[in-house]
Amino acid sequence: MSKTQTFEHQLAELTAIIEKMEQPDVGLEESLKLYEQGVQLTRKCQKIIDDAEQKIKQLMEQNN
Repeated sequence: MSKTQTFEHQLAELTAIIEKMEQPDVGLEESLKLYEQGVQLTRKCQKIIDDAEQKIKQLMEQNN
């Protein structure tokens, strides 16, 4: 996965992973692999959100 992927793209990938995991024919090994990918995407999305919150705080402080 490229660092240039947007939050929305990563969120769409996470949604696709969830949909795959909900399929009844997904085996344990594939489920574990998908889960690991989902955790990585969740961390990346959270980092983007945290960075955006920090930027907003800085902008608010500059305006006060």
